[in-house]
Amino acid sequence: MNAAIDAKNAYRAAQTTTRSFKETEYELLGQMTRRMIATSKLGKSAFGELANALHDNRRLWSTFNVDLANENNPMPKDLKDRLIYLSEFTRQHTSKVLSGKANVAPLVEINTAVMRGLRGGASK
Repeated sequence: MNAAIDAKNAYRAAQTTTRSFKETEYELLGQMTRRMIATSKLGKSAFGELANALHDNRRLWSTFNVDLANENNPMPKDLKDRLIYLSEFTRQHTSKVLSGKANVAPLVEINTAVMRGLRGGASK
């Protein structure tokens, strides 16, 4: 009986770890967004944590940008262009946040909007 339970649990674990690219992107954007929100609420004493969250979010968007620029990416050109623009905005706005000239709200909004799009709720 234990072997059957172990096999069932292993199968269930394999099912939950197999994700689509969209699911992975959604999860990563969610993690970055939660970190930016949480660390921005902690104030100046947690600036290092906020900087790390912002850096990781910028790296994620840089990775998206590389994928979007790939000629083999099947995404429609218009959508790729808009996401590349958001990637560039994210890069520039992150620098403003790090220099104290802006807050994280636009970055959170961008991530949240893209997450809605990944879930098929772009019109919401």
